[in-house]
Amino acid sequence: MFREMRRIKQQLPLEQDKEILAQARRGVLSVLGDDGYPYGVPLNFVYDPDCGELGSIFFHSALAGHKVDAITTCDKASFCVMDEGTRNEGEWWYYVNSVICFGRVSTVEDPERKYQALAKLGKKYFPPEVDLQDEIDSGYARVHMMELKIEHVTGKHVQEK
Repeated sequence: MFREMRRIKQQLPLEQDKEILAQARRGVLSVLGDDGYPYGVPLNFVYDPDCGELGSIFFHSALAGHKVDAITTCDKASFCVMDEGTRNEGEWWYYVNSVICFGRVSTVEDPERKYQALAKLGKKYFPPEVDLQDEIDSGYARVHMMELKIEHVTGKHVQEK
């Protein structure tokens, strides 16, 4: 169902894919938008490797909008992250790792699971001095927590030269 990587020598091992997903600060969710146009939206997220074989991506959303409408119409999506890259001394080009995930998106309906996912997201992005429980409680009713259950993942190591 999913294509194999064409440049297989650049493929990263699954464990490295998971490390990159866990460490990346932001990613781009791509869905089928209005009139069949692709819609890619950058977002904050948290990766949970313990949800299924490949893990899940959790992100929040408003209760309505382009992203929610697109997911309601077609739940299939891709999600892409890149690391910051590295550069060797004396070289101008970077070496970059990227990971792309494919799966289906759904709203987290279970209140406890939603709270847990929001807490993981908050721990990743909020500074320690912020009262995370107060932040979650104050916005809980106005937030969709969404989950991309990963069905396929591929990581790639690229030299930009």
